[in-house]
Amino acid sequence: MTVDENLDLDLDLRLIRYFVAVAEHAGFGRAADALHLAQPSLSRQIQRLEHQLGARLLDRTPHGSVLTAAGTAFLPHARALLGQARRAAAVAREAGTSRTFTLGHTGGTDVGDVARALRARLPGALVRTRHLEEASAAQALRDRAVDGLIARLPLPAESLRVVPLYRERRVLAVSTAHPLAGRTSVTPGELDGEARVSCGATDEAWTSFWRLEDGGGAPVPLAPSTVETFEDKLELVAAGEAVAILPEGDRRLALWPGVTTVPVVGAETVQVVAAYRTGPDAFGDAFRDAATEALGAGPADRPAPVPPAPASPAPAPLAPVA
Repeated sequence: MTVDENLDLDLDLRLIRYFVAVAEHAGFGRAADALHLAQPSLSRQIQRLEHQLGARLLDRTPHGSVLTAAGTAFLPHARALLGQARRAAAVAREAGTSRTFTLGHTGGTDVGDVARALRARLPGALVRTRHLEEASAAQALRDRAVDGLIARLPLPAESLRVVPLYRERRVLAVSTAHPLAGRTSVTPGELDGEARVSCGATDEAWTSFWRLEDGGGAPVPLAPSTVETFEDKLELVAAGEAVAILPEGDRRLALWPGVTTVPVVGAETVQVVAAYRTGPDAFGDAFRDAATEALGAGPADRPAPVPPAPASPAPAPLAPVA
């Protein structure tokens, strides 16, 4: 065989796909069925590829087809070429036809500045926001229901890139009639015996983190009913049936009547992150840069103020010496 002088230009991805199919099915008949081609036509296409490469890729035997040394060497590269072609096509389609960026956010995070920074980086694109529940946010990102996500950890991050932005302290949400409502701060130990809200839609790691459960103490008492939404949680708190540990930056707290917050001293702070998909993504870099610009320079750890220690009583005057 003679090698085609225009090999770099004429190598046909369709022929490579045919070769991979024959190699994976170990025979022309089964591969032809899978590709919905006539077997003689498939055989001619493989011969055409072999001519282009200048090497025999398959030996035909009465029991099927066997890879030659050249075919064995070429197969992983053929698969890689097909994978790269699929990824390149996906990026092109996303860049050319999907000019809408949906910015997901959870838990009352403020994403207005991120949206404005994105619009500056993606002129002509429509940037919109979508609120998500914590339990479904990561999967919504994987399923392409949103293109980027601003959320708080813990977050199931498989198949996602996660960029830390800033940290928040945690606060105790209580009824305005609760004995702790007037405090300047509380410690986790002061919450022993206080019922926390049980959320049916959240996973175990998230629930444990937000109840301040460290696994070493007594089980945290729960409210009399399980809730599914943030609004239901605050209703229980306002009614005095439970307390809740929440991030200080959740803007929804200020809008709820009958609920006040107290900073929690000594609790781990909360990491706010930007998350986007791994793999080819036409918007990924723009989102990361916009989120970092808008929120990455935000406050680092913001510990709650420690209440002043009570003043020591004045020493009693010394009795006069007789």
